[in-house]
Amino acid sequence: MRISPVITQVTARSAGNLALALAVATTAGVACSAPSSTTRAAPATPASSAPHHNPSQHTSQNMSPPAAATAVETAWEQVIKQVLPSIVQITTVDGLGSGIVFDSAGHIVTNAHVVGEAREFQVTLATGGQARSATLVGAFPPGDLAVIKVTDPAGLSPAPFGDSAQLRVGQMVLAMGNPLGLSGTVTQGIVSALGRTVSGQADDGTPGATISDAIQTSAAINRGNSGGALVDLYGRVVGIPTLGATDPQLGAANGIGFAIPSSTASDIASQLIKEGKVVNTHRAALGIRVGTAIGDNGEPIGVAVGEVTRGSGAAKAGLRPGDVILSVNGSPTPTTTALSQVLATLNPGSQVKVEFETFNGRTKTVLVTLGELSEGS
Repeated sequence: MRISPVITQVTARSAGNLALALAVATTAGVACSAPSSTTRAAPATPASSAPHHNPSQHTSQNMSPPAAATAVETAWEQVIKQVLPSIVQITTVDGLGSGIVFDSAGHIVTNAHVVGEAREFQVTLATGGQARSATLVGAFPPGDLAVIKVTDPAGLSPAPFGDSAQLRVGQMVLAMGNPLGLSGTVTQGIVSALGRTVSGQADDGTPGATISDAIQTSAAINRGNSGGALVDLYGRVVGIPTLGATDPQLGAANGIGFAIPSSTASDIASQLIKEGKVVNTHRAALGIRVGTAIGDNGEPIGVAVGEVTRGSGAAKAGLRPGDVILSVNGSPTPTTTALSQVLATLNPGSQVKVEFETFNGRTKTVLVTLGELSEGS
């Protein structure tokens, strides 16, 4: 049986001290006593042509890394020096996460699941200093993005945002944030894949946001990294680390993390700052409120329509409360998460085939013109 990975949000809970243990290697079955005086090993006879080898001749002073490695190392050092002062730790009563200084006015972009239901926060720079008070500007839970603003923006350094559309698989990236409350932590990896559509899951198992065009990275993404920065070799923020994969049987799947593209984050953050809400989500919607329908065997069988928005594409196509959506454009939709993932790949205004079962058991297929996902959806 195939076991699917679980994608989880990576906000750290406010816990006690992190337990750290030293790893000491031991060799089993090796005696540490002196050799017996009655047993002596014969000395090895070196070949007459071999020069005498002196280990002290090969000290670190006489060894230098390749020029290419030195150049990459120097580049990373400059990137960290440039961007890390723009990374903050966001603390709420429920946990902590990371954020990025967005502008000189004190706006900070982060994940919606980092802010949760909170309206007030404590913000600490990754480089240290006194905590600063901050308040919520706005959140967009469907895209897992939010903006908060510190009351005192003095000395804040906005991070440069890059164009995530220019990313290529194999590019080296750094993840900066506060995993497990370890402020100013940096991990390194590559862009593993592009264009992923992934949905998060909260600690209680409830569905989270669906991210389209997500960036997959091998840079370690741990709890507390949420809302931080995925940065390229040029010191530009190209993504916001948000989700980590977990194997249901083995635990955390190291090296499989996902980030919201910087282009999406910049667009949503700018709307929240200017309008106080998202006025253009760029995401498709059917115009319904839904829940997962469960069959007699206890397994999900489709998406139950609970409410249909008047004038929406779904209403015009004849969908009604009590109907169960089975597929969209041929892609099965056994759960609300599956439906969200399908819709995340489509554009508002496009037409799709929706197969559904009516409340009286009839199966029908209709053509629906998609609308735009609203902020409250």
